[in-house]
Amino acid sequence: MAKIAKKKKEKKSLYEGRVVIQATFNNTIVTISDMNGNVVSWSSAGSLGFRGAKKSTPFAAQTTAETAAQKALQFGLQEVHVFVKGPGIGRESAVRSLGQLGLRVRSIEDITAIPHNGCRPRKSRRV
Repeated sequence: MAKIAKKKKEKKSLYEGRVVIQATFNNTIVTISDMNGNVVSWSSAGSLGFRGAKKSTPFAAQTTAETAAQKALQFGLQEVHVFVKGPGIGRESAVRSLGQLGLRVRSIEDITAIPHNGCRPRKSRRV
């Protein structure tokens, strides 16, 4: 019987990455990927045990960003480009916590979707 050689799994190492912070009124989701868009780590306020109104707080956003960054630091991440999306109140605290962990923030960009013409208005009321 022939022996099957196991392939050694290569450990990913990345120096630079992207952080997308999606801050809504109800939750904060932080996704860290490499420059090609392959997700390395992610975290959300709901997955950390925050429930209800506590999910949208700045403290929940800070904890979420720290958790996602801790996972990404194991891959050797050092520099990040931050993309912030949404109107939530945890936007700034999430970006600040990335800098406190030792990640070098190269750029911060707001990618919140802005409607050009809005949605169609309701039909006019007839009396």
